[in-house]
Amino acid sequence: MKRSVKTQNEKSRVVRIPAQLDGQARTVIERVSPEVDGGRFPIKAVPGEVITVEADIITDGHDKIAARLLYKAAEADAWQEVPMQLIINDRWTASFPVETQGRYRYTIEAWVDHLASWRHEIELKIRDGQRITSELLAGAVLVEGMAARAEGEARQALEYMTALFRDESRYDEAIGQALSPQFVHFLNQYPERQHPTRYHRELEVDVDRVRAGFSTWYCLFPRSASEEPGRHGTFKDVERLLPRLASMGFDVLYLPPIHPIGHQFRKGKNNNVISQPGEPGVPYGIGSELGGHTAIHPELGTLEDFRHLIEICKNYDMEVAMDLAIQCSPDHPWAKDHPEWFKHRPDGTIQYAENPPKKYQDIYPVYFENSNWPSLWEELRQVITTWASWGVRMIRVDNPHTKPYSFWEWVIAEVRREYPDMIFLSEAFTKPKVMQQLAKLGFAQSYTYYTWRNNKHELQEYLTELTQSEMRHYYRPNFWPTTHDINPYILQSGHEPQFLIRYFMAATLSSNYGIFGPSFELMEHVPIPGKEEFLNSEKYEIRHWDWNRTNKLTYLITLVNRLRKENAALQKTNNLTFCRIDDDFLMGYLKVTGENRVLAVVNTDAYNRRAAMVQVPIWQLGLRDDQPYTVRDLLTGAEYTWRGEWNYVELDPYVLPMHLFKIEF
Repeated sequence: MKRSVKTQNEKSRVVRIPAQLDGQARTVIERVSPEVDGGRFPIKAVPGEVITVEADIITDGHDKIAARLLYKAAEADAWQEVPMQLIINDRWTASFPVETQGRYRYTIEAWVDHLASWRHEIELKIRDGQRITSELLAGAVLVEGMAARAEGEARQALEYMTALFRDESRYDEAIGQALSPQFVHFLNQYPERQHPTRYHRELEVDVDRVRAGFSTWYCLFPRSASEEPGRHGTFKDVERLLPRLASMGFDVLYLPPIHPIGHQFRKGKNNNVISQPGEPGVPYGIGSELGGHTAIHPELGTLEDFRHLIEICKNYDMEVAMDLAIQCSPDHPWAKDHPEWFKHRPDGTIQYAENPPKKYQDIYPVYFENSNWPSLWEELRQVITTWASWGVRMIRVDNPHTKPYSFWEWVIAEVRREYPDMIFLSEAFTKPKVMQQLAKLGFAQSYTYYTWRNNKHELQEYLTELTQSEMRHYYRPNFWPTTHDINPYILQSGHEPQFLIRYFMAATLSSNYGIFGPSFELMEHVPIPGKEEFLNSEKYEIRHWDWNRTNKLTYLITLVNRLRKENAALQKTNNLTFCRIDDDFLMGYLKVTGENRVLAVVNTDAYNRRAAMVQVPIWQLGLRDDQPYTVRDLLTGAEYTWRGEWNYVELDPYVLPMHLFKIEF
């Protein structure tokens, strides 16, 4: 749009200034944080968290700036405001709380603060000994505007100031009022918001329920839950185990697929391509003549049995997480009813799954590029909502990185529109940017590279990326020392201290973690030679476990899970500060939430005693250099009095390779 303007000595002429441009708005807002991909994706939070927002805010000249952080629940009409404070070098900040599950929005508004600029100017002139009668008259006009926006006693006080600034006979009193703390209060309370700049985006916070941010997962195969060797386990057998799992402190029971298993090309023990009579097959070969993804394997029980398990879990403050594997056995009803959902070879046969050199002859991958993809998407949405109707509110998704991003963004949003408390965990071990994209699209939790980060340097570098980079705003890590697919090389020796170390770090570095059930508890470690896979894996056979057996690791798991629930600092991931220790194997890290301060020290050398000095960041804790404080080891009960930054630690892996200190003063 063009504007007509007239200047002195010339007629009206057309000036090419866009109509939406406000030439009187002088502030610039940029480099807002957090802002994920230019506002394309929301950041993540849970109820009770405080969102800290920063931005660069500048203006021309030397005038003062005022800025407000605006926020609201997405469905609310009115914005709430928080004054922003200057940090340094034109960087401003403010915070707001998110109190309930759902979406929040936030943005920033800034303007030239003529009132603050006026006060700053007269302060300098008064300090220089100048008489400012004229400036007080100008100030009176500004204060009149403040009075018009105020009410009650504040309005009366501002009207009094207006008259005072215009009364030259009361000059000294006027100066005192202009420099008073009360006047500063009024400046902030009733600002003159002329020609404000509003940031060009409204950014979003996706607030999940609390368990998205703090959870403790236990994975088991229900078919291996039987007390009797040789008998197929059932949901009733799993119910029998719930008191044990709850006493150990777990709150999520994760079950691999519980659906009928196909017959064609069924795998045998240790991934043998020929199964023997009676071998149960792989639960990920989903589907038979009995049904597919919404059917229950009859040897596990009935749908009512499964729903009963879900209800019984609630008595122990636990919930069931199901495994969504978007694939089929050749016997799945989809293979017959929707052949277009699968990729066909030139000879007309359906292409089975491959990850060269691995072959999965018992599985058909779903072909998302098929022409009938809308019906496929809708079918998968109905699978998830069917599970939700059973009472499931947590889903671990198998290999989501092999399915289209657009599908995940759509289906997660659709499911959460109907079931807003649904939590999706991404099981993607792939390229970093792919894992990050999945988290941005809506996965509330994500698997990580923790399983392969072994030494101190690797761990600190990786955790710094997770907790200090932009990832901290949208990527919630879930640490697993092992999974039913992965037997990492570092644990293949079966060395007990190594299991203790890997477990402890998973449970204290991350607020979300999980273990592969009895296999990890009993420190199963024998691999297929040369591979990071378990020999005699439960994926291919029913295992019998001694569920009454306990060991040092069982004790540590139970204790640490209790301490995680008792210490708020362990219920967050991004509150992590690494402490300097001049030893390549001793690693220290501090976690602080409110008044809860926890310091972990771990000996990552599972074979040798290590000793060194740890530097406690006392400046972060508000401690003086000479102030004594108590560190109480929550694992052993031992107490020590420390003073200053540097203090001595010593850890023998054959006794206990870690400290978990609570700092008190």
